[in-house]
Amino acid sequence: MPNSANATLDQMADCLEGLQVVDLSRNLPGPFATRLLADLGADIVKIEPENGDPARALGGLFDALNHGKTTVKVNFRDAAGIQTIKDHLKDADVMLDSFRPSVLKGMGLDAKTLHALNPKLVIVSILGYGAAASTDAGVDINHDWADKAGHDINFMAMSGVLDQLKTAKGEQAMPNIQFADLAGGSDTAVIALLAAVIAAQRTGKGRHIAISMTHSLYNHMVMPKATGTLVKSFSGSNPPPQYDFLGGLLPCYRLYKTSDDRYMAVGSLELKFWQGLCDVLELPELKNKHWQLGVMPNMPDSKEAAKQVKDTFASKPLEFWQQAFASADVCVTPVLTLEEAKAHPLFAHQDSHLATSGWQVVSTVD
Repeated sequence: MPNSANATLDQMADCLEGLQVVDLSRNLPGPFATRLLADLGADIVKIEPENGDPARALGGLFDALNHGKTTVKVNFRDAAGIQTIKDHLKDADVMLDSFRPSVLKGMGLDAKTLHALNPKLVIVSILGYGAAASTDAGVDINHDWADKAGHDINFMAMSGVLDQLKTAKGEQAMPNIQFADLAGGSDTAVIALLAAVIAAQRTGKGRHIAISMTHSLYNHMVMPKATGTLVKSFSGSNPPPQYDFLGGLLPCYRLYKTSDDRYMAVGSLELKFWQGLCDVLELPELKNKHWQLGVMPNMPDSKEAAKQVKDTFASKPLEFWQQAFASADVCVTPVLTLEEAKAHPLFAHQDSHLATSGWQVVSTVD
């Protein structure tokens, strides 16, 4: 088994060997997507405007997203610059961009033009709100949001995801992780892109794919949609996000404050883990107060269990509980700060290699 990030990446670096990708995107979603492809061996040509990707101003962010790529700067408003882009696209497998739909057409880089140049080209456009279109299934997607500007906070807001992030008091939380850019944009784009490349290799035909960060985030809300219905079935009403089934309602799945105002994350969702938690907390009387034994969150026994666990965690500092649960495999972990996470053995190797992936090669065929 590899014991370093370099070894892990080295064993994955030939997976997409030979894949030629032209990246016209900027900032975070597109560059993160092509960084993932580069880690897998793809050859990335990043084409920037003459004044550079705006992310260059952030230094470390730009380096983390774009190291290992060939960079070219052109004037996107000049015919010679557009011709340079087309020259790179003649033999490319993929073009990825993050322009609003009308922008590509205005530059003469629309799908019809590019597929006349390279029929196998897969074009992936990461959009904020998607594109109005008629699908192959005959479904009309009509909205006037396709050309609206936006950033991560807007896409999270419109998808309903941002409203799911509430404090324990029900106040709106402001995330500093760009979920729409990363999960809704980059990850979704990479999956669609690779699927389309396989199809193009099989059929000889490329395609133009529009990735909507807003719609992708909406589709990520599998659990809130399902568990909200579950809670309504036994409580009679839709729960607010901070009291959803997995949003803090269950005693066995929530955050508990310690005496030094830190938090322990309890994910003891299954009965066996809950009972192990009760052993560590020395609360044996709570072992059978669990949802799998019919003790639902709205019942007095469940509410009393949550209070006892809360009071117990509040009696000692984080370090005490870290040590108490160190040898207990019951899905209980400390809530680490970023600096603590960087220093933890799980991640101590990560940033030194600018790795963006979570891949780990366990074995290969000799």
